[in-house]
Amino acid sequence: MPTHLDHIEFAENPDPRCPCVLLLDVSASMQGESIAALNEGLKAFQREVSGDTIAARRVEIAIVSFGSGAELTQDFVTVDQFVPPELTARGQTFLGAGIEMALNALEQRKAAYRNSGVAYYRPWVFLITDGAPVGEPDELVESARARLVAEQQNGKLVFFAVGTESADFPRLGTFTTPNRPPLQLKGVQFVELFEWLSKSQQAVAQSRPGEQVPLPPAGWASV
Repeated sequence: MPTHLDHIEFAENPDPRCPCVLLLDVSASMQGESIAALNEGLKAFQREVSGDTIAARRVEIAIVSFGSGAELTQDFVTVDQFVPPELTARGQTFLGAGIEMALNALEQRKAAYRNSGVAYYRPWVFLITDGAPVGEPDELVESARARLVAEQQNGKLVFFAVGTESADFPRLGTFTTPNRPPLQLKGVQFVELFEWLSKSQQAVAQSRPGEQVPLPPAGWASV
């Protein structure tokens, strides 16, 4: 539900917004090198986008992390207000709960935009995982998967699924649409991934809402 604070925020910065939810796997298998590299990637993203004065005011980041449950680690803020969290790895892989939380957070944010008369670009949801759903009831995962696929097919959001080398890519592919299959991260190139994401978000922020924007090549990934 939009609040009085939303109106103040948008009055101070009426620029159109590029909402992006980072949907991040923090299950126990991410422990060690992977979670450390993911944290470095978040810092690189913040540095890159903050250097672009337009994107810093327009790109909004939220972080939903999921292990044995899902958590809104960072609610939506413009990048000039974003302080990268220090994520820790633990628990199982409640991807379904993470998807539901990410989509609900987006719906609430879009309502705040509409209520305040602020234009916005098509939202991005950016998933990073090293596995597949573990520990949740199958029906919960399937419900979240169906909702996510429908949102993509209806043009309501852009979804990227990125897996490390250990991820279950056939399973990940069921969460995406055929025109944007899952991408495999080369090694632990999280910094390179987030530098790409920052350049992509900067390109979107420089465009007009609804305009098609070519994205830079993803040298950090293989399909």
